[in-house]
Amino acid sequence: MAGTGQQGRRRGQRAYIGSFTQAGGRGLTVADVDTATGTLTPVYATDAVANPSFLALSPAADVLYAVSETAEGAAVAFSLVDRARPEPLGAPVPVRGASPTHLAPAGAHLLTANYGSGSVSALPVRADGGLEAPSVVLPHRGGGPVAERQEGPHAHAVVPDPSGRWVLAVDLGTDSVWTYALDPATGVPRPHGETPLRPGTGPRHLVFHPRGDRAYVLNELESTVTVCRWDASAGALKPVGETPVVPGERPGGNAAVPNFPSAPVVSPDGRFLWVANRGHDTIATLALDASGDALDFRAAVDCGGHWPRDLSAHPGGHLLYAANERSGDVTWFTVEPDTGLPRRAGSIEMPAASCVVFA
Repeated sequence: MAGTGQQGRRRGQRAYIGSFTQAGGRGLTVADVDTATGTLTPVYATDAVANPSFLALSPAADVLYAVSETAEGAAVAFSLVDRARPEPLGAPVPVRGASPTHLAPAGAHLLTANYGSGSVSALPVRADGGLEAPSVVLPHRGGGPVAERQEGPHAHAVVPDPSGRWVLAVDLGTDSVWTYALDPATGVPRPHGETPLRPGTGPRHLVFHPRGDRAYVLNELESTVTVCRWDASAGALKPVGETPVVPGERPGGNAAVPNFPSAPVVSPDGRFLWVANRGHDTIATLALDASGDALDFRAAVDCGGHWPRDLSAHPGGHLLYAANERSGDVTWFTVEPDTGLPRRAGSIEMPAASCVVFA
């Protein structure tokens, strides 16, 4: 795995932490990062945006985007000209969807996954990185067998594929992954297909293997990850298996401790998959084989708090950060290079923490 060389230090000098202001969070917090130890030192915070629960960087890492996870739903862009003090590039822009939980730049647009309304919105990005009103809102349809959570669609994450031609939207309510093609001329996403997963699994998030030909879908309503093969030439996703992410669990079973997995991370070298478990309050380590199809559960370590809503890796791959929402902290871990196992290294108080990104 990558070490703590000069490139890692240069790229990891700032962390941006989102939180739920309605639960006492500070909004958007900026912290200095010591990339040798993982230590975070907060230097600035702003509550100018309500509930900036998920953050993403522009491809050039000069703009930071945030959802405003409210019933009305909005997204906002921050200039990182001064990386220690992000400045809004205009007022939050309504996404025309309820309770957005995730967002990602894709070509000329910023896409949001709107959990409450079960839709994906595409907001044009201006030359300065700011946002315009949505050019299209793409509704999902359907439901699942878990009545209290799957009465209708609930888009939870939207992830561009490594080829830049497709976007995959993970929907907890429909037990499926929706694929959108990015129009070569306009960059607007258009529906391409829907991949059904096993009913009742409640897919929440998706992460690609660094090689780009495998995708791992983390299921919230069952403590499993679904392994998929990805064909970027056809925009085709094919499930090939499931693996538990808590000890002693099996696909289709119920975890001994009620558990709701939240975030998957693949190591930069493609050897390990890490998963944050809410309820079990652990970080699971799974080893990947050379093909990326087989996952071997290795261990689960304490997340350092309660309810890890997000799990992030420093770009160097040697540090992991858990945003523990209900205990109100961000805890960091060093990663043992041979085994992939995280070892707790420190934490800071961060009320209602929900997301950590690095630039």
